[in-house]
Amino acid sequence: MEGSGGDYLKQSHVKINIIISGWVCIILGSLLLFSSGESSLVLSFAAPVSVLGLILLILGLMYKDEGSINPEEILSWEPDKTEMPESGRVMYRVDTTLIKPIRTSILCGKCGNIYWNDGIKPKSFDCPDCLITLWHEEEE
Repeated sequence: MEGSGGDYLKQSHVKINIIISGWVCIILGSLLLFSSGESSLVLSFAAPVSVLGLILLILGLMYKDEGSINPEEILSWEPDKTEMPESGRVMYRVDTTLIKPIRTSILCGKCGNIYWNDGIKPKSFDCPDCLITLWHEEEE
C-alpha cells in the first residue's frame, strides 16, 4: 500500500510483537533456569531475561495502538467503484465507520456507483441510477 495507509499497516502489529517478545523471553529464561541446575552463570543470565519478559508482556498488554488512527483518513476513505457480478440478484456492499462521525457507504453492484449516508445503514435502499431496490428490511 502507498501513502499513510502503508504506514498504518507497519505500525499495526507493534502490540502483538511486544507480547510475543515477552513470552519468548519468559520461556527462554525458564528453560535456561530449569535446565542448568545450580550454575550461577546461567542463573545470572536466565533471571534478567525472565524479568525482561515479564516487563515486555505487561507493557505489551497495556499498549494502546488505537491512537495511530487518523479520523481524517477515515472520513476520506472510499470503497473501490467496481461493478459486482450478479448472483441471482443484484449484489451490493455496505461499509459503516465505527468511529464518530458515523457514516455509511453503499456500493451498488450493478452500476458501480457509491452513495453516502450519515449514520448507520438505512432500513432500505433504492439505487437512484438503476432504480433497483438493493434491500428492504421489515420494521419490527
